[in-house]
Amino acid sequence: MENSNKRPNLGHQLPPVVFGTSGLGNLYVELPFEEKLAIVGECIKHAPGKAVFDTAGKYGAGLSLESIGESLRQLGVPPSDVLISNKLGWYQVPLTTMEPTFEPGVWKGLKNDAVQKISYEGILACFHQGNALLGDYTAQLVSVHDPDEYLATASSPKEEEELYRDILDAYRALAELKADGKVLGIGVGAKNWKIIQRIANDVVLDWAMIANSLTVHSHPKALVDFIEELGEKGVAVINSAVFNGGFLVGSDYYNYQLIDRNTEEGSVLYAWRDKFWALCAKFDILPAEACFNFGFNITGVRSVALNTTKSEKVRINAAMAMKDIPADFWRAMRKEGLIA
Repeated sequence: MENSNKRPNLGHQLPPVVFGTSGLGNLYVELPFEEKLAIVGECIKHAPGKAVFDTAGKYGAGLSLESIGESLRQLGVPPSDVLISNKLGWYQVPLTTMEPTFEPGVWKGLKNDAVQKISYEGILACFHQGNALLGDYTAQLVSVHDPDEYLATASSPKEEEELYRDILDAYRALAELKADGKVLGIGVGAKNWKIIQRIANDVVLDWAMIANSLTVHSHPKALVDFIEELGEKGVAVINSAVFNGGFLVGSDYYNYQLIDRNTEEGSVLYAWRDKFWALCAKFDILPAEACFNFGFNITGVRSVALNTTKSEKVRINAAMAMKDIPADFWRAMRKEGLIA
C-alpha cells in the first residue's frame, strides 16, 4: 500500500529527547493535575527548541491527551510551539465497570474506558476524538498504536491476515489525512520490531517508534541493521523504553514483567545489571545516562522518548542528551562481555 506523499524531514524537527506522556494518563499512579501541569511546564522549559510530546488514546483512556491540552492552554503555549504525536487505535468511552476493561490494574483513577478501533473509519474516529481531547492543539504526527498486540490476538493465520488488512486500511486513512495537509507525518509504534518491518514494506512511513527492543542490554544485530535501513530511507526512528521498562535503572520489572531473582532467567538479568551498575559507578556515570547514550547513538535513531511522573526529573532527562560518555567506558563494557 504505497502512497506518493513526500516524506517530511523529521530528522531536523525531532529533538534528542521526546517527552513520553503515559504518566499523564495515570499509569501505575494517580497524579494530581497540578503535578501534570508542572511536568508539562518543565518539558516546555527544558526542550531544545520545539517541545515534542508523544501520547496515545490508550494512555489513561484519553486522559493523557486531556492533560496535555489543558496544561498547554493554562501555560499559554502557542500551538505552533509544540509538536504532538498521537498513536491512534483506542477510542474513549464512558466507564461503566469498577475499573477500565482495556488494561485492568494498570491505569489509576480513570473516569473513562477505551475500546479498540483499528480500521479505516475507526482510526479517523480516534484522530478526531484525540484532537477534541487536546482542545486548542492538534496532533501532527500520527500512527497506528501497538499493531503487534492487535495481530497477536488472532487465533488463526486467516484471522491474522484479516487483522493485518484492518491495519493497512487504517494507514490508508492516515495517508489521506497527510495528503490533505491535516498531519505532518505518519508512523508506527510497537514493541515487536518485526511487525514494524512488515508494515514498513507495505506503507510509506515517516517515523517509527520502537519500544523495549533497542537497549544497552538488548540490541540484536538484525534490529540495528533494520534501524540503519530506515534511516537511509529518511524514516526518523524514536527509540523508546531504553531502560527495558525501568529494570536497568532499578525497577524489578523487565519490559513490564516482574522478575524473580531466584529463577535462572532472573539471576542472569540481575547479574548483568549488577556488573553494569558497578562499571557505571567506576566511571562516575549514572546508569540512566549510559542507557540513553547507547540508545541514542545508534545509526538511524533520531530521538529517545523518556517518560516521568515527577516534574523535577524532566530537567535531568533533558540533560542526558548532553552527557558525554567516555570511550573507555564502552571498551570496558565490551571487555566485561556486557555488550557485543
